[in-house]
Amino acid sequence: MTDALYRDAYLREATGQVDTINERGGIVLDACVFYPTGGGQPGDCGLLRWEGGEARIAATVRDAGHPVLVPEEGASLPAPGTEVQQVLDWDRRYGHMRVHTALHLLSVVIPLPVTGGSISPERGRLDFDMADPPEDKEALADEMNALVARDLEVGEDWITEEHLDANPGLVKTMSVQPPRGAGRVRLVRIGIGDGQVDLQPCGGTHVARTGEIGRIRLGKVEKKGARNRRVYVHLDS
Repeated sequence: MTDALYRDAYLREATGQVDTINERGGIVLDACVFYPTGGGQPGDCGLLRWEGGEARIAATVRDAGHPVLVPEEGASLPAPGTEVQQVLDWDRRYGHMRVHTALHLLSVVIPLPVTGGSISPERGRLDFDMADPPEDKEALADEMNALVARDLEVGEDWITEEHLDANPGLVKTMSVQPPRGAGRVRLVRIGIGDGQVDLQPCGGTHVARTGEIGRIRLGKVEKKGARNRRVYVHLDS
């Protein structure tokens, strides 16, 4: 099993060794700093270097539980056993971290089931099981920016899969289920103790404090079905 170095969201570079090259030219490492696509968050891009060569990484996906680096078309490939240096496209990753955490705050101010979502470095969106659009979008944005301004700590807890099954209310997403199979599930927590505002299963990367998100604004609200509203969040800086 690949060591998931991307769990340390602020780790920008790391060494690794090539385990295999799959039949599609995807690179599997023994330890990976690149986050693989999942939960609405895109996989990381960046650069792979080794003695005598390098390859741009266009995407990172998950296959059979392993992160797989997808090099740009025509790139040279390191041989299995080669030691490589992994370098993230940090600006893109950090944008994903800020937006992902902002979407968790969106789920706090709109406490309804989430039916879908997506993330980019500048904006993200959540789809809610919501019959009518929000009455006061600016008030929701003010609530979110107040949570950002509190500079709440963003941390993680781990629970057993049995604990999660006994507490289904922790899961806000209807379309994406928490990753299972390892016997435990990661929870992302925003705030500590009496100041906690959110706790939900999530495998993505996040900022360490809400203050890092910066000022945000709510974009358009789209109707996507009789009981589905799509709400966009934008980073202002």
